[in-house]
Amino acid sequence: MIYELRIYRTMPGRMAALQARFRDHTVALFEKHGMTNVGYFTTKFGGRSDELWYILGYESLAARDDAWAAFGADPEWQQARAASEADGPIVAHIESRILAPTDFSPLR
Repeated sequence: MIYELRIYRTMPGRMAALQARFRDHTVALFEKHGMTNVGYFTTKFGGRSDELWYILGYESLAARDDAWAAFGADPEWQQARAASEADGPIVAHIESRILAPTDFSPLR
């Protein structure tokens, strides 16, 4: 299993809209396309308050690539994205890191 850490920095005042899009659409669409939802996080203390951090799991890098291609092409995702951005963009910056569990990690 490989893991991807993604960090979304929101546009000013748009965190609620981003969380609603994930809660109401994105999480289920990720599962539909074979991505494993590991966890979603915001900062409670320290760091930035305008970031949503999340981790997805995949069987392989090829599975990741296939899943993202299918997700991006899904009309349900395209409609949810367009509706959530009717009042303007939500995300200012996206960072993605592919993580490899260590031999002592509980997640493998």
